[in-house]
Amino acid sequence: MNEVRIEKLVYGGDGLGRLPDGRAVFVPFVLPQEIVEVEFVEEKKRFARGWPVSWVRTSPERIAPRCVHFGSCGGCQYQHMDYSHQLSVKQSLLIDQLERIGQIEHPPVQPIVPSPEPWHYRNYMQFHLGQEGELGFIHVDGEHLVPITECHLPQAGINAVWPQLDLGAESGVYRLGIRQDTYDDIMLIMEGEESKPPEFSVDMPLSAVYTPLDAPLTLLAGDDHMTFTILSRHFQVSARSFFQVNQGVAEKMIQFLLENLKLSTDEHVLELYSGVGLFSAFLAEQVSHLTAVESSGSACYDFAMNLDEFDNVTLYEAEAEDVLPSIDIHPSILVMDPPRAGLKPAVHDAIAKLNPTQIAYISCDPATLARDLKKIIHNGYELGSATPFDLFPQTAHVETVVLMSRV
Repeated sequence: MNEVRIEKLVYGGDGLGRLPDGRAVFVPFVLPQEIVEVEFVEEKKRFARGWPVSWVRTSPERIAPRCVHFGSCGGCQYQHMDYSHQLSVKQSLLIDQLERIGQIEHPPVQPIVPSPEPWHYRNYMQFHLGQEGELGFIHVDGEHLVPITECHLPQAGINAVWPQLDLGAESGVYRLGIRQDTYDDIMLIMEGEESKPPEFSVDMPLSAVYTPLDAPLTLLAGDDHMTFTILSRHFQVSARSFFQVNQGVAEKMIQFLLENLKLSTDEHVLELYSGVGLFSAFLAEQVSHLTAVESSGSACYDFAMNLDEFDNVTLYEAEAEDVLPSIDIHPSILVMDPPRAGLKPAVHDAIAKLNPTQIAYISCDPATLARDLKKIIHNGYELGSATPFDLFPQTAHVETVVLMSRV
C-alpha cells in the first residue's frame, strides 16, 4: 500500500498526487489535501493510477454522497462535493486546460452557469445489460458492469420505469436507452446485434424501438419520436437522434447565444453539427439565411420537420469535413457544436477560408476545445469569452460556449 497526499484535482475527475520517486499518481474520488492509502491499478514509467483503499486524512469539504453506488459506478465523479464546490472546480479546470493546452494567457473565462436542477436533470439515460439481463452502468475501471439499485440523475419518469423492466438473459439487448420528453412520455431504445427484435411486451404506456447494428430500427410500441418544448418552440426527436440531456441548461445556452451573437437580417449563419436544429431554429428567425451541416440521417429528418416553417434554411446531410470544401457560401457567423473529439484538420482549413466575422464554438470537452482554439487563434481570431455551463452536475464534464471574432 502507498500513502499519497492529493495536491489538486485534474480534468476528468481524478486527484493528482506524487510518489516518492516523483511520478504523478492519479486517484479517483478524492479531494485536495487528503492523504489516502492507495493500491496501484496501473504503473507506467512516468505515472501511475491508484485506487483509494482508506483515508488517513479527509478534507473538511468532503460530504456524504447521495448514491450508494458512488465510488464504483463510473457515471459520477463529484458527489463527494457540495454543488457550489463542483462549480468552482469545473471553472478552475477549464481555465487550466485553456492555459496549458491552448497556451492562452489569462483566458477570459466567465462565471460558470449552474444547472437549475443539480439532481434528476437527465431526460435520457443509457443502461448496459449484464448476462442475466440486469441493468447497470460501467464500473469506474471501464471494464465491468455495476448492477444498480438507484440513480439520482434521471428525471422522475425514467426512474419510475427502469426498476420495473425485466428484459431477461435471452433478449439479445446489450444496451438500453430511456428518454423522457417535455410531456413526460417515455421511450425505450433497445440496442442489439441481431437484426430480429426481441420478444417484447409491456403493460406501461410508453414507446419502444429496437435498433440493431447497421440496420433500420423496429417500432415495437407507441411512437418512433418524442417532442421537446424549448423556449416555447417544439422539437421532434427520433429514437436515433441526439438531444441535449439537461433541458434547463440547454435553454440557458440558447438564450446566451441569442444575447451575445450580433444577429441581424443581413447575416448569413453557417451551423456545423446542427443535430435536430435546437440552435438553428432560434437563429434562423433572426438572420437572412442559415446553412446547416449534419451527418446523422435521423437528425436530418428531425431537422427538416423542426424547421419546416423557414424558407431561409439550407441543410446538408454530410460530414462537415467532406462538404465544407465544396459549398460556395460566405457566412458572417459560424456556430459549431462538434462531438467530443473536436474539429478535424479539414474543418480548420475550411474555417480559415470561409473567414467568418464571428464564431461560436460549443464544446463538451475542454481539452479538445483548448487544442482547437489554439489553431483558430493562429488563423486570425481572438477569444472574446469562454462561458462554462454545468450541463452535467455530479460529474466531471463541463460544457463551454466560446465566442470569437476575427482580428
